Amino acid sequence: MPRNRKAVEAALQAKGFVKVEGDHHFFIYLTRDGRKTRARTKTSHSPKRREIADNILGQMARQCLLTKPDFLRLVNCPMSRDDFDRKLADHGEIPSDGEPGVAPPPR
Repeated sequence: MPRNRKAVEAALQAKGFVKVEGDHHFFIYLTRDGRKTRARTKTSHSPKRREIADNILGQMARQCLLTKPDFLRLVNCPMSRDDFDRKLADHGEIPSDGEPGVAPPPR
């Protein structure tokens, strides 16, 4: 099911992705201590593209190192930033809690 592009972009930024302008809107995920990760994706600048097609959402999920259902949970907001950090840590993409490099979640 297609999703509104602006809503997806806002959700990514709310979860720790940083928007970088270029020939597309690029979103790079930073750890809580500001280090770049491999989790990144992009959206189109085109005003004609108000919706992100279902197949593109699947590609964005892979770029963010998630399954498509998990990516939809991330952008629909049931998945918190802490949950996303745990998924990345489980896959060895970032250090897990207690290891140097990732600040512990706020209490």
